Amino acid sequence: MRIDIVTIFPEFFDVLDISLLGKARQAGIIDLGVHNLRDATTDRHRTVDDTPYGGGAGMVMKPEPWGEILDGILASDSEPDAVEGDGPLVIFPSPAGDVFTQAMARELSNEEHLVFGCGRYEGIDQRVFDHTATRARVRLVSLGDYVLNGGEVAVMAMIEAIGRLIPGVVGNPHSLVEESHEDGLLEAPSYTKPASWRGLEVPPILLSGNHGAIAAWRREQQLERTRRVRPDLLQP
Repeated sequence: MRIDIVTIFPEFFDVLDISLLGKARQAGIIDLGVHNLRDATTDRHRTVDDTPYGGGAGMVMKPEPWGEILDGILASDSEPDAVEGDGPLVIFPSPAGDVFTQAMARELSNEEHLVFGCGRYEGIDQRVFDHTATRARVRLVSLGDYVLNGGEVAVMAMIEAIGRLIPGVVGNPHSLVEESHEDGLLEAPSYTKPASWRGLEVPPILLSGNHGAIAAWRREQQLERTRRVRPDLLQP
């Protein structure tokens, strides 16, 4: 998968060189490009924002740098005979977007090229979304019902969730199936050695060797935890 990120803080994404995603980059499973939006400015102050039309607090990110930098990224993927729906998907983190879920992460892990645009201040000029939508698929995605200072944290979370679902990134693919939200339920609690620790015991069923009974116990734990913590995930 090819991933491009546009940001005014490129150093924020240095962390993608470590852990599983770092190994995936070294192995060529993920091809990552981080682009500094200020490199597309033309003034000596490298200005990327201005006051909003109509008044109001804060600043809005200007369309010109975004247009220039997205021109270069999208041009590298353009083909004259491309089928509609092919090509890169451009994602802008936004409180006004669709809520990011595990199902969306799995869907996006099948894309060949994702482009993430990290907004700052009071957001990005709407015309950037509108114009980009004339040449690529555009999606606004929200990490949750709260506001962050910028899109970088949201993009990191999405890349982490999406990247680990790409074949070859996680060593044991079966571990992905048993995680929270994969089947609509929260994950069951996990235990390891020692069997007794500070007066707390591992549930005896996990030491029984009865795999059928263990699977049933874990399923019941999933249902109980989901009922208690996230009842909204359960079907009526």
